[in-house]
Amino acid sequence: MKMRSTFTDNAVVKAFALLLVVAVSQSVVAQTYRSGQHVEPAFEGWRPNEDGTFNMMFGYMNENWEEEPDVEVGEENYFSPGEADRGQPTHFLPRRNRFTFEVTVPADWGDRELVWTLKANGEERKAYATLRQDYLVDNMVIASETGSLGAGTSSPESRANIPPIVMVQGDEIRSARVGEPISIETLVEDDGLPNPTDPVEEARRFAEFAGGGLAAALVTPEAVMQLRLTSPPIKVTVDKVNGLYYSWNKYRGPGDVTFDPPQVKVWEDTRTSANSPWGALWLPPALPEDGIHAVTMSFSEPGEYILWGRADDGGLYQDAYVTVNVAE
Repeated sequence: MKMRSTFTDNAVVKAFALLLVVAVSQSVVAQTYRSGQHVEPAFEGWRPNEDGTFNMMFGYMNENWEEEPDVEVGEENYFSPGEADRGQPTHFLPRRNRFTFEVTVPADWGDRELVWTLKANGEERKAYATLRQDYLVDNMVIASETGSLGAGTSSPESRANIPPIVMVQGDEIRSARVGEPISIETLVEDDGLPNPTDPVEEARRFAEFAGGGLAAALVTPEAVMQLRLTSPPIKVTVDKVNGLYYSWNKYRGPGDVTFDPPQVKVWEDTRTSANSPWGALWLPPALPEDGIHAVTMSFSEPGEYILWGRADDGGLYQDAYVTVNVAE
């Protein structure tokens, strides 16, 4: 009877532990959503311009993993004081999007606040921007916040890095018809910094340093990928793979835009196999020899679209925009 009692007690404990694990797992799952959640506007900081004006930098956190809300400029998407339309997006990609756009304010802005109000899925949120000194942003802050560097760290190459140069070929305003693809070519130039991430080569160099040539020879791509999958994060910020890419996305417009080939995600998709610099297995794409990045796109509905192109070398970025007027 005593043995049976002990067995029963152990079974009860194990069952309780299992229920606790399930409950915790369900609780964690419940904190992430595919759709139906709000979008949180974010003030990222400010930086000075050579003419004495200032650029206030904004991004956002779309709490959804799949839904991409469209919120037109107006009562649910506006800036104050002054002009309601300050070039903000009306189409919101999933999850965290940092340093998405900038708003220039005059040299005499002083201690006033610029407020971005955004209402998505019935919930209104505000971002308050000021020129307080502790919000000053430089290139090292951008690289750190986006995950290229660890928080509070830098290196000679990161300090020498400059943003890519982006030159869209052709007109900035174009015409298209619903369902008929158009092509856009963009010349992207970069200084090659920071050095593109090569996890296999990095592991081999470390192995050779620690154990010599034989240890380095034992490092395989499969082993490195497995280690990246199973290792916990080593940064207090997000972890990003360095390497140049160029990506187009819908910024404003009434319908869907389909890109071919599929574009690298500019939002922080941290899932393992995501086509995103924040994904554990992502590697920088091969770059065209002539520097020309070509993409075709088609539109589901008529209207005016603004497309947003971003060149990102891992640490810094440069943006370009094209307007497309789409007819039936």
